[in-house]
Amino acid sequence: MNLAPVTLRRLIAAALAARRHAHAPYSRFRVGAALLTASGKIYTGVNVENASYGLTICAERIAVGKAVSNGHCRFRAIAIAAPSAQPTPCGACRQVLAEFGDCLVICVDSRRPRRVWLHQLSELLPHAFRL
Repeated sequence: MNLAPVTLRRLIAAALAARRHAHAPYSRFRVGAALLTASGKIYTGVNVENASYGLTICAERIAVGKAVSNGHCRFRAIAIAAPSAQPTPCGACRQVLAEFGDCLVICVDSRRPRRVWLHQLSELLPHAFRL
């Protein structure tokens, strides 16, 4: 799936901006996500850590929850910004995203925002669980 360069830049900027609001007091690993719906709306999310770690919520799933709670269930792309050499969604987030179809996944190293990797979700999760 191709995105217009201006749309790609908007998504990356939204994910980078969202990172500032992450709640990551334990790992200090701040993640921001920006989800583009089929209708063109952008919903952001951040990781929210918890002292038990197992209750931590990923930025991607928060963005999905915000979009779905506003009536959007078709997604074109998601940008993920994290301080990592090549950030990608965790397995749980990949499966949650796959529930809504195959979208473009844009991965951005927040320390070097010009470093961007593009993947189709189906490449990152080739055998998603389906009912």
